[in-house]
Amino acid sequence: MTEVAFHFNVPDKLAYGCRLLRKAWGSGARVIVTAEPDTLERLDLMLWTFSALEFVPHCRQSAPVATLAASPVLLASTLADCPHHEVLVNLGQGVPPGFERFERFIELVTVADADRAAARSRWKHYTDRGYAMKRHDLASA
Repeated sequence: MTEVAFHFNVPDKLAYGCRLLRKAWGSGARVIVTAEPDTLERLDLMLWTFSALEFVPHCRQSAPVATLAASPVLLASTLADCPHHEVLVNLGQGVPPGFERFERFIELVTVADADRAAARSRWKHYTDRGYAMKRHDLASA
């Protein structure tokens, strides 16, 4: 069964996402990031610029097949035809269809009221289906 983890009280979802992806890539993990297209576009830009001395190899879902296969981080607005099902990170507001195919699934939640409300709905969706939930509260870290 998919391991589901929520990271709560994230001050900046994209900046935190960049650091999380850098850590995942450094550990050898392969990650799919899903969100609305405008969020993925901003993340794509940030992954090129968030650190002057580091680069997180990534590509968009529309990249050529060889690039998709070689990229440890894939930015995808849908989970159709993903090249692997290792780790999924959700920066979006909804439950990503097909999340259950992944070994690990990470939800990032900011302190914004709308984001927290959407996260509560997703949390309920997962617990109603029997997923064991892990909670990482950045406010208490």
